[in-house]
Amino acid sequence: MPHRVVITGLGSINPLGNDVETSWQNAIAGRSGVDYITHFDTSNHKVRIAAEVKGFDPSEHFDKRDARRLDRYAQLSLVAAREAIANAQWDLDHLERDRIGVVIGSGIGGASTFARDVLVYDKRGPSRVSPFLVPMMLADTAPGLVAIEFGLRGPNFAVVSACASGTNAVGEAFHVIRRGDADAMLVGGADAVIIPVAMAGLEVMTALSKRNDDPQRASRPFDAQRDGFVMGEGATFLALESLEHAQARGANIIAEVVGYGNSNDAFHITAPDEQGGGAALCMRNALRSANLQPEDIDYINAHGTSTRLNDKSETAAIKAVFGERAYQIPVSSTKSMTGHLLGGAGALEAMFSALAIRDGILPPTINYEFPDPECDLDYVPNQARKANVRYVLSNSFGFGGHNASIILGRYEA
Repeated sequence: MPHRVVITGLGSINPLGNDVETSWQNAIAGRSGVDYITHFDTSNHKVRIAAEVKGFDPSEHFDKRDARRLDRYAQLSLVAAREAIANAQWDLDHLERDRIGVVIGSGIGGASTFARDVLVYDKRGPSRVSPFLVPMMLADTAPGLVAIEFGLRGPNFAVVSACASGTNAVGEAFHVIRRGDADAMLVGGADAVIIPVAMAGLEVMTALSKRNDDPQRASRPFDAQRDGFVMGEGATFLALESLEHAQARGANIIAEVVGYGNSNDAFHITAPDEQGGGAALCMRNALRSANLQPEDIDYINAHGTSTRLNDKSETAAIKAVFGERAYQIPVSSTKSMTGHLLGGAGALEAMFSALAIRDGILPPTINYEFPDPECDLDYVPNQARKANVRYVLSNSFGFGGHNASIILGRYEA
């Protein structure tokens, strides 16, 4: 029999807070983490807003060497991983570390390190490029660093599927435990690419909101006046365990991972299928994996990026899967508050989904002011809502046509 998989710990550093509970309280209060960019001079950029992690000083978390050397995405990963392990109360001296692994989803990896050393190369030549460039820019550096810090010798890898990476990572870690290859997995998503070249690349694609005059209202998923997504950054981790492992140590169980699906649109390298065919297939795969019916889902944490095409296609996909019931299921996008963390988005949204189950509260879609006839579901507009939540579906979709969905459930013995 496959093992049941439960969530026993959470850790996060993101635009809404530098720990889990601060982030959650700000989310249910409907606060925005978007503001003007402070990481670099934006005077020659068309987009001057983003959702940055605030108040993060690497020197408070790392020695001088690592504060200087580690890429920001890796630093954020380590901080979030530490909180998740503490929150799960893993006493690693009394757990079998050969049976605990690490998976991280990252769409980009160490982009800031790569961009910095390209400038060094151009100005000072090849001999001045950092010897740490290659390891620090790789997407699989963060899971390696987490494993080294905590001595976790179980399955370890990175998942790279653009903006679906974080959700794919949770789903793949779920399968690792389910099939018995590990007793526990520390799984997360992380990206930190609020850097000039990445912002410029997305600007020329016209993917980003240009609402520079009103940053906190720029991310407005499903709203008729949406004009693009807002770049975010951060890292989130979930401590997953087999139910037997969690019970044996008397762990506090937050929620259960019950299903996972993925698919590809096979349509376009950046644009989603407007009819939502690939996304619908992904959600159906997740429901089948969980052995659930559409009527069992109580809440959907949407991908909801605030782009014209994504929000329209996701709405169409939800209707295709849930039929008339789609109009009765609350659907919200926490990206309205956090911005889009790329590979870090899915893990953060999985965390919010688990907390919605724990507390019986649905986080809102803020900045929802002008209904769009093509986006006509219940998007939990502007205010959090109390609800009896048994099962949550969380969606993530990425460039390349990648789709990932996970289903979390209330733990019942």
